[in-house]
Amino acid sequence: MPVPAKKAPSTATATAGAAATAAASAPTPAGPPGTGLSLVQRALRKLGLVRDIDFALYLPMRYEDETRVVRLADTRDGDMAQVEGVVTECEVVFRPRRQLIATIDDGSDTCELRFFNFYPSQQKQLAVGAKVRVRGEMRGGFVGRQMMHPTVKAAGTALPNALTPVYSTVAGLAQPVLRREVRSGLARSVLDETIPVQIGLRGAWDLRAALSFLHYPTPDVSMAALEDHSHPAWQRIKAEELLAQQLSQLQARLERAAQRAPVLPSSAEPLPASLHAQLMAVLPFGLTGAQQRVGEEITADLGRPIPMHRLLQGDVGSGKTVVAALAAARCIDAGFQCALMAPTEILAAQHFGKLVGWLDPLLAERGLRVAWLTGSQKKKERDEMSAAVESGQAALVIGTHAVISEKVRFRKLALAIIDEQHRFGVAQRLALRGKAGGDLEPHLLMMSATPIPRTLAMSYYADLDVSTLDELPPGRTPIVTKLVADHRRDEVIDRIQSQIGQGRQVYWVCPLIEESEAVDLRNATETRDELAGTLGEPVKVGLLHSRMPTAEKQAVMAAFTANEIQVLVSTTVIEVGVDVPNASLMVIEHAERFGLSQLHQLRGRVGRGAAASACVLLYAPGDSGRVGEAARARLKAMAETGDGFEIARRDLEIRGPGEFLGARQSGAPLLRFADLATDTLLLDWARELAPVMLQKHPELAQRHIDRWLGTKAEYLKA
Repeated sequence: MPVPAKKAPSTATATAGAAATAAASAPTPAGPPGTGLSLVQRALRKLGLVRDIDFALYLPMRYEDETRVVRLADTRDGDMAQVEGVVTECEVVFRPRRQLIATIDDGSDTCELRFFNFYPSQQKQLAVGAKVRVRGEMRGGFVGRQMMHPTVKAAGTALPNALTPVYSTVAGLAQPVLRREVRSGLARSVLDETIPVQIGLRGAWDLRAALSFLHYPTPDVSMAALEDHSHPAWQRIKAEELLAQQLSQLQARLERAAQRAPVLPSSAEPLPASLHAQLMAVLPFGLTGAQQRVGEEITADLGRPIPMHRLLQGDVGSGKTVVAALAAARCIDAGFQCALMAPTEILAAQHFGKLVGWLDPLLAERGLRVAWLTGSQKKKERDEMSAAVESGQAALVIGTHAVISEKVRFRKLALAIIDEQHRFGVAQRLALRGKAGGDLEPHLLMMSATPIPRTLAMSYYADLDVSTLDELPPGRTPIVTKLVADHRRDEVIDRIQSQIGQGRQVYWVCPLIEESEAVDLRNATETRDELAGTLGEPVKVGLLHSRMPTAEKQAVMAAFTANEIQVLVSTTVIEVGVDVPNASLMVIEHAERFGLSQLHQLRGRVGRGAAASACVLLYAPGDSGRVGEAARARLKAMAETGDGFEIARRDLEIRGPGEFLGARQSGAPLLRFADLATDTLLLDWARELAPVMLQKHPELAQRHIDRWLGTKAEYLKA
């Protein structure tokens, strides 16, 4: 059975964890003046450990077995072993650097202990003749057995009867302190059942038993079952977590259904004079079947009094901007305003350029206009745009975060469109929704060029309607992807010269702007100079990175679009939104350092014209002559498929759901324990149980959400 946790004093409160006890019992310096928090308390906050339940749910990342002592003669190279012996030698040597070397003998063999960082107290602890208990990784070699930096205790003390937990921690928070805080928080936590027995987990471990066991497993447990989360105690924890996540999503959806939004009607046969019909007439291409289907889904949503909360996802180049423009036209036809917010000025400018070209002449006939708002605008221009938004003259407002600044007031906002929604924080998305004013909520259309696998969408976006553009417009050429090792750069340069000779243009993407001592990567500036020298006149090589002033960035992009620049050396600012049909070659340097979704986005900048296009992933093998396992999996996926949905599925396998969604910055509640790839049965159970529990046991449902998510549940409103 689990080790019983020590009871805390009855006066202990269920607030900021047990940090106070730590501060009292450890000589911890106070934080900066005015904060009122010790270093330990601030470190605990950094880990998200505030409430008692946070400590209880902070499960170990691994365990150490200190429950038994073994003979030195019975250990093998690579074993984590705990042995007891007498110190026979101990000295400080200087070869080649200062280190402490001691030897212990347990009667069956001897072992050398080596420390490169040590204190006088450790030297005293290892005095010749002392009997000690040491634990570490055993290394065998020509010189005999050896341990590097083992833990050392006095021999003969009682052995624990459970495995020792090892928790993920931060600077300033040692394992012994964190273990004490977790034990104390676990003891004080209220862990009564929130899942009704009649509809819940019959015969399963109860929550307290499961948590106690996972913090302090008995030594006879299968280590594999602990590590792969297949132990019954883990199953209970994962089921609870998935249920909390499904409950919170469903609750958010029900709350949204109770809100009211402007009704934006559309007739079955659009009037020829409507903005929507006129826009359809001026588009230089026909809509794909997928665009028509998604447009109908959005139109149906806009015609209801309940706020639309729809995610429009599609692969690179699938035509999301056109769908957004048609939705904006529906909104303007009904007499309201629409806002489109993008995460970068380059992406916002791309939308602005397209939408102004399509809509501005049509809006001008109605006395309306498209407004442009960014942080880099001159005050006079921004004030003029803000006035047009407040008066209602600006029927469509496009921009970056400036759209949600306090000074911007809409007259009748009915539709908010957020592009690359995962790159905005929760507060920013909520702020845009708050711009509608009055009692009405705006309809919300979020767009993402990172397709989301079905299981992930069903779990993370249970409160969202998902529309998918799964069809590329005609005329897009397939992109050939090649993996090339860095030592073959000369071949890549030859390929660039060939493309330029045919009148084509080239992107060269670098991961850094300037040299970093920590990461030995070529920087964009150096690469631009090197390419300019190699390619020679009359080839123009441009440079684009995020630290350039906006006007300079726009000038460089305009020159590249006009083919005044043939090679554009850039950082990832060109990841989304850039559309230059004449660019037919993309070179990504140090491709092993990029994420899979980012590589796919970058590759999508070529293949936009009639010419055959290629993407070269230039990778640098490490000292071992090969790249890491995850990087290898990413490069392999890029070479094998151009399908964004398959890329997304593999990305989910490699990174896990939290990283895949950028959940840390977006505020989506992370699944810390459950795995959507393997826990589908538990997810199905949670999805079925959530509506029943909300309907029949609303108080228990709320307590369950509060226990697992706390304030994170608020994020779902975004």
